[in-house]
Amino acid sequence: MRVMAQRSWAQGEPLVELELPLPDPRPDQIRVRVRAIGVNPVDWKMRQRGPLRLAARVLAPPPPIVFGIDFAGIVDAVGAKVQGVKVGDAVVGGTDFSRGQRGSQADTVLVREDQVAVLPPGFDLELAAALPVAGVTAYRCIVEVGQLGPNQRALILGASGGVGQLAVQFAVGRGGSAVGVCSGKNAALVRELGASEVIDYTQGDPLAQAQAFAPYQVVLDAVGGHPGAACRRLLAPGGRHTMIANETVASSLNVLVPPFRSRSVLGRPTTARLQAVVDAVVRGALKVRIEQRLPLAEAERALALSHAGRSTGKLVLIP
Repeated sequence: MRVMAQRSWAQGEPLVELELPLPDPRPDQIRVRVRAIGVNPVDWKMRQRGPLRLAARVLAPPPPIVFGIDFAGIVDAVGAKVQGVKVGDAVVGGTDFSRGQRGSQADTVLVREDQVAVLPPGFDLELAAALPVAGVTAYRCIVEVGQLGPNQRALILGASGGVGQLAVQFAVGRGGSAVGVCSGKNAALVRELGASEVIDYTQGDPLAQAQAFAPYQVVLDAVGGHPGAACRRLLAPGGRHTMIANETVASSLNVLVPPFRSRSVLGRPTTARLQAVVDAVVRGALKVRIEQRLPLAEAERALALSHAGRSTGKLVLIP
């Protein structure tokens, strides 16, 4: 199997293209021939710093280190205990280093069946590969944790980003409304996604501006670093402040503040969550922008583009 990998955990180690032995699935695993790979900030963050890097060094397979989580492809082998997935199925899913798995920046992955959802016939595999981490994170923040309902409002900080764009659409799709925070240059995009109001953070404190549309059932910080107390003051009774899981001390402390209305959310793909995201795409309630497709050999460039933070659409690698 062909992978893009680091030969060691040394800082600054470049990604190189390697050939590894093609693995056979264990009884509870499926093997997927990957057709497309989504790129997420967590991919480059894991290479550089923080608790995720530390956890991966302990739990992931030994080097060479393959990064990446999102993938879509065709199942080509299944273990004896697998029941819900069969050879030939098109699937979308995410790898999990905590289960001793290599990442998705490869032409083949081994995962368990509870890490994938079977795609309906004709579903675009490149589009599917852009969904797992961003889609599941947005779904969890708005629906699972935030519990946004009809006629309720969500404030999305970072509404033009990968998670933010999907969160706006999940809010609208549930009969609620979204107030999006982004730069003025992305305001038209966020309105096109369905936001009822758009706040330009370059024109002053976005949380102060957001007060005009409060209260909110959900305040989603998809950027990180916004004061938790100020976010919670914008909430309606029973509302939730959700944050994309990150490595800052402030974010970690937010979840410990009574009455515990802040929640750090990790977008770990599971079958049920992936299915909810796929279903939203099928019924037209969720659209994903793919900004650029790059060959797998250009994984280093893709991570650099993600790190630059200027993309308003997903980056997808093609093996």
